[in-house]
Amino acid sequence: MTEQSVPAIELSGINKSFGPVHANKDINLRVGKGSIHGIVGENGAGKSTLMSILYGFYHADSGEIHVDGKSVHITDSKRAIELGIGMVHQHFMLVDPFTVVENVMLGAEGGAMLNKGIDQARTELKRLADEYDMKVDPDAVVGELSVGLQQRVEILKALYRGADILILDEPTGVLTPAEADHLFRILRVLRDQGKTVLLITHKLREIMDVTDAVSVMRRGEMVSSLKTADTSMAELAELMVGRSVLLEVDKKPAEPGEVLLRVENLNVKDERGVMRVKDVNFEVRAGEILGIAGVSGNGQSELLEAISGIRRAQTGTMDLAGDHVDLSHSHNAGQMRQMGMSHVPEDRHRMGLVTSFAEYENSILGYHREPEYSKGWFLDLKAIRSEAEHRIQKYDIRPPNPDLKAAKFSGGNQQKIVLAREIERDPDVLLVGQPTRGVDIGAIEYIHKRIIEMRDAGKAVLLVSVELDEIRSLSDRIIVMFDGQVVGERGADASEGELGLLMAGVNEEHAA
Repeated sequence: MTEQSVPAIELSGINKSFGPVHANKDINLRVGKGSIHGIVGENGAGKSTLMSILYGFYHADSGEIHVDGKSVHITDSKRAIELGIGMVHQHFMLVDPFTVVENVMLGAEGGAMLNKGIDQARTELKRLADEYDMKVDPDAVVGELSVGLQQRVEILKALYRGADILILDEPTGVLTPAEADHLFRILRVLRDQGKTVLLITHKLREIMDVTDAVSVMRRGEMVSSLKTADTSMAELAELMVGRSVLLEVDKKPAEPGEVLLRVENLNVKDERGVMRVKDVNFEVRAGEILGIAGVSGNGQSELLEAISGIRRAQTGTMDLAGDHVDLSHSHNAGQMRQMGMSHVPEDRHRMGLVTSFAEYENSILGYHREPEYSKGWFLDLKAIRSEAEHRIQKYDIRPPNPDLKAAKFSGGNQQKIVLAREIERDPDVLLVGQPTRGVDIGAIEYIHKRIIEMRDAGKAVLLVSVELDEIRSLSDRIIVMFDGQVVGERGADASEGELGLLMAGVNEEHAA
């Protein structure tokens, strides 16, 4: 084997079980030096487990790991770092009150004389930033940086520790399109400088744009490894799911009717008293989907909570299917439901489900006092279970067991439980927050169809998503939020670049 042909990483026969769950089954993976290698698969396919074994978080039950052609035993992340492996996690491992240079050197201070260590770290940080086009102020406080710059700090931190192999876990989930493009430019520079990048992502467009090779996992097994140039998004989706998947949303032109939801002068503070929604106005008509685009944390969550009755606004009014609501006065989610609004919340675990409850119990949460589910003081368990079984069949919820705890279902099936509960109430207005967050590609296809069906049935749909492709595919009109304000409105034909500029805070005139 020549030096050039020695892979950066080679995994052979990797097995890992958690009790009865066989998370990784005889995994073989070969990653070439100086390449960007994508790892894709549905939720629960075993991607994160495999990368956690490589980074030392887990130990394989059996199998071998070779780094640069040498057999290694990775006992923990410290050992992985010694071997030149770095990892940028989906949720950053940074200390917000520390500066960039303090975060970069944290855990690698270089002895008791911290001042000397900081000077050396600042010099090395500047060298790395120049070499890889990752400019960042070393004395900036990390908590005051944008998400894109924080991610840059994470990459620099790994490079500072000598990483030649970099693992990135869903790196673009919180980035604007422009930030994602810049990240990909950085990854290409790293590759061209001889670094090896492992990219875990569910976004097939990113795989096609930036990787040299891609490996597909399904149900704990490695089902295929391909050169990216030799495959397509459709083939990768089919390999991931095990069947053909419709990647494009199939919908006819909208036929908007009367205004069913109008929000005016909405201002909302968060728990710390910070104004997160600032004088927002919009309306949604029957038979249309209004999408709200924006990077996470720009007021979308507080907006949804205010109009769904979960959070009280500072000011603002709402007209909902003929009812007028002062959102600054006392109201609750139950009242909103009675007026004809249903809400699929952004965080299904925190607000959509009680995961320790059975599926049939979750299927009526918020509607449990409705006459069809109760007899006086008591719930009609027979009626509830019968309705749950009907929805399980209609929405293809798997496994089809109404007595199974919600925690035992996959993310996609948990989302179907929430979606079925809210859609089956036949609301006039449907609020949907992050409909496919953490959801398998097969379930994404199904959920998108259901949302389009609601529109075509004459409902008003308000869609909030950080996935720009999803917003563009589903929406008939799009408004963009930045720093709590609506900074622009566009039609469904708006380009990704145009929306991305608005998401980054560029004003309407320049975005146009």
